[in-house]
Amino acid sequence: MRNAFINTILGASETRDDIFVISGDAGLGVFDTFKDEHPDRFVNLGAAEQNMISMAAGLSITGFKVVVYNIIPFVLYRCYEQVRNDICYQELPIILVGIGSGLTYSPQGMTHYSVEDIGLAQTLPNLTVFSPIDPVEARLAAEYALNSKSTVYVRLAKRGEPDIHTKSNFDITQPQILRQGTGVAIVCHGSVAEEALKAADIVKESGITPSVISIPLLQPLNQDKVAELLSPYELVLVVEEHYSACGLGGMLVKLVSEWRLTCRLIQCGVPYRFIHEVHDNAGMRRKFGIAAGEIAQTVLTQIK
Repeated sequence: MRNAFINTILGASETRDDIFVISGDAGLGVFDTFKDEHPDRFVNLGAAEQNMISMAAGLSITGFKVVVYNIIPFVLYRCYEQVRNDICYQELPIILVGIGSGLTYSPQGMTHYSVEDIGLAQTLPNLTVFSPIDPVEARLAAEYALNSKSTVYVRLAKRGEPDIHTKSNFDITQPQILRQGTGVAIVCHGSVAEEALKAADIVKESGITPSVISIPLLQPLNQDKVAELLSPYELVLVVEEHYSACGLGGMLVKLVSEWRLTCRLIQCGVPYRFIHEVHDNAGMRRKFGIAAGEIAQTVLTQIK
């Protein structure tokens, strides 16, 4: 996903002279060509996250389309005040690229996990948030961000995620039906979507065919469309590599209540506590019930 997103940005820079890239000592090697060809439009500010955001704001005000690249804790967490005051308050069309969504950086520990970033983003008006599931959605999110008049935050896993979509062009602001089924819907965002699809295959062996729905645009949530999609289902599982309380799960709890939907909503995400366990990413997903087998078991348990 990361490479699909960045390559889209770099491709646009061949015809646009307003793209400026700021790195926080991350993505070494990814921007080498851009740095060589446009040395006046690239800077690595190192471990100075607050300065990184404030500089991005200043450059944006002068007319640059600024791309800020770092791992998520250094894009939103350490510099939250600057993102809030310098960027979002002023409605600047900056692209914030956060790498390492969810538990991507397992087992490097809690400092590198990003299981509350969507919750933080919900406190920031004027911030558009994408959580792509694959390189196709990542590319489309980059294209949207390049033309956006508001601040866009895109949370990405890292690299090597498989293509899930078979079509290459669609409206990235709309929920996407990955599998069409009946009775049960599995709703997801981010790289954990591959687990949701595998879970649907497992459940299908028991004679149940769940729909699988990706919601790439989390903020602002397209409530009308999401409510329309969820209304036919008796059971809806929200699968995310994030705290359920402040992620998409929390948003859908509110939506189901306000829209008076009749579906039962089950949240499958990271429990609301600090993570002390040490596993790789696959092990973490199994631990928290968001790996394919565990998701499938939740579905089968809930429909009995």
